[in-house]
Amino acid sequence: MAIIKSVRGFAPVIGKDTYLADNAVIIGDTVIGDGCSVWFGTVLRGDVNSIRIGNGVNIQDGSVLHTLYEKSVIEIEDDVSIGHNVCIHGAKICKGALIGIGAVVLDHAVVGEGAIIAAGAVVLSGTIIEPGSIYAGVPAKFVKKVDPEQSKEINQKISRNYHFYASWYK
Repeated sequence: MAIIKSVRGFAPVIGKDTYLADNAVIIGDTVIGDGCSVWFGTVLRGDVNSIRIGNGVNIQDGSVLHTLYEKSVIEIEDDVSIGHNVCIHGAKICKGALIGIGAVVLDHAVVGEGAIIAAGAVVLSGTIIEPGSIYAGVPAKFVKKVDPEQSKEINQKISRNYHFYASWYK
């Protein structure tokens, strides 16, 4: 069973049909929408500020989500895929975005709708990623625009796949 911990008077809220892996850790002021999945070894640490996760989001193995005390929050909109070993610290991830394996997204960054952050990229604090674009590298830089329909199709497929994979564990 996942570790779900209240702290500072905040208790996590978990949406319906959401899968939490046995060793996922959900702490404090964290709200997770419906139809999400939080995979093995993932930590959502809403102890110092809020974490808000929309519907149909998958947060894959080993990822860590945290914020700055009284200075940043995490907002993840619907149908986002967060790859393995991702670190999101106080950023906003818009609908249908994909954060690649091992990427880092820092405080006050905004990843636009349908954008793709490549594996291993580091999105610096305050960076604004345009919708439908691909960013890669350290620090992350613009690579190219992607066809919005193609991006939506790819990202929704990944999101649906993870919802399907989660059904194997329920």
